[in-house]
Amino acid sequence: MLTRMDENENFIQNVWMSDEAHFHLDGFVNKQNFRYWSEENPRQLYQRPLHSDKVTVWCAISHYGIIGPYFHEDENGRATTVNSNRYVNMINNFLAGELTKFPQNDNFWFQQDGATSHTARVSINAIQQIFGNRIISKNGDIHWPPRSPDLSVCDFFLWGYLKSKVYAQKPRNIDELKNKIKEEIASIPLDVIHRVVENIRNRLEECSRRDGHHLEDIIFKK
Repeated sequence: MLTRMDENENFIQNVWMSDEAHFHLDGFVNKQNFRYWSEENPRQLYQRPLHSDKVTVWCAISHYGIIGPYFHEDENGRATTVNSNRYVNMINNFLAGELTKFPQNDNFWFQQDGATSHTARVSINAIQQIFGNRIISKNGDIHWPPRSPDLSVCDFFLWGYLKSKVYAQKPRNIDELKNKIKEEIASIPLDVIHRVVENIRNRLEECSRRDGHHLEDIIFKK
């Protein structure tokens, strides 16, 4: 990606970075998607139910704004596991339509992580119907490195920001939780999104200097 940015200074602005995250009704944070430390006592143990009501949220974010949220759920409104069939349905019936709300751009790229549902042949084929050969992913046109939350806008900004806002309002049921997620996404200022997206270059350059190691204990400001 650094090579692409060196060749085209607007490249990173045209990348839609995407991901899913779980939002539990009891405020539980899935450590696979977001890590945090308590300000009062970082070693304090919080006990929570093993299984709580939740929603599974998909979003894509770029310089132009945010697409989503899209809730992966069954006909009864219950969160479902994201498999390739459900992912393709989201690509075809949600993402494709939402993209038409933004300036038409033949230079848009699509980034995703290496989840099996994302990188299955049927999923890649569906994404190619929209983005052609402009896919940043395992099995895509530019390889996306595994286990790299430091480089994904959804991981290093969006999910943590949303959860801090949504859980502060203490939603009482799944409908309230979903509505709060929608409201908070809609309220993120575009200038904040611009600064976050521009921050990616700094992260990529630092990751390159560290030979691909995680960017622990580094705070990037723009």
